[in-house]
Amino acid sequence: QVQLVESGGGLVQPGGSLRLSCAASGSAFGINVMGWYRQAPGKERELVATITGGGTTNYAESVKGRFTVSRGNTVNTVSLQMNSLKPEDTAVYYCKIKLFRGGSWSDYWGQGTQVTVSS
Repeated sequence: QVQLVESGGGLVQPGGSLRLSCAASGSAFGINVMGWYRQAPGKERELVATITGGGTTNYAESVKGRFTVSRGNTVNTVSLQMNSLKPEDTAVYYCKIKLFRGGSWSDYWGQGTQVTVSS
């Protein structure tokens, strides 16, 4: 089984910064893509940013230039640096690892961490 633990959410004023971190443990070995998704009240969960094991990144248009996803020095850790935060960034942020094993991909999710951008 794979477990994901997120940290770093909280309350920040517009224009501020936060850094989210996520660590995968358990049977989290193999080719993988890690990333962040978010879900605001009344909305569907959406992609924020992903990063492959080789470092290729992908961002939602709404966060390009403001957010940076990166892999940690420890295997299967990922961070999301969020700058110039806006009220519309308010959501529960979820970490996800997509693992390729045995010829197929499997998704594992963290429990989510709340990010609130408000003055």
